[in-house]
Amino acid sequence: MSEETIRLELDDYGVSVDLPQPPNPNDQVQGVPYRPVEFRDDDLAAALERSARWLREAQDWLGEPVDVIAVHLDYDDRDGAPYYDLKLLCNEEDLAGAPIALRRLRSGAAS
Repeated sequence: MSEETIRLELDDYGVSVDLPQPPNPNDQVQGVPYRPVEFRDDDLAAALERSARWLREAQDWLGEPVDVIAVHLDYDDRDGAPYYDLKLLCNEEDLAGAPIALRRLRSGAAS
């Protein structure tokens, strides 16, 4: 097996520098990356309950609401795979704990 390195030229937002920009100044490629958090189950209610429980725990840990831009529901018909595939599209910075680090930084500067 050979490994190839692919070099990408990305801007500060993590998108290609060659990506065409929307032509109208009111349009934009947004700078906040989101990451899916996935819950898979044959029972949709169970997947929803687990996602709600995780969301509450994540918000308690973060100390503020997690920025969720979308909830995506898909289906997987493959044999042996859980049928429902539920994804919460969450702000990557929230998942990394950036708001916690900012609060610590601000409280350290205020002391």
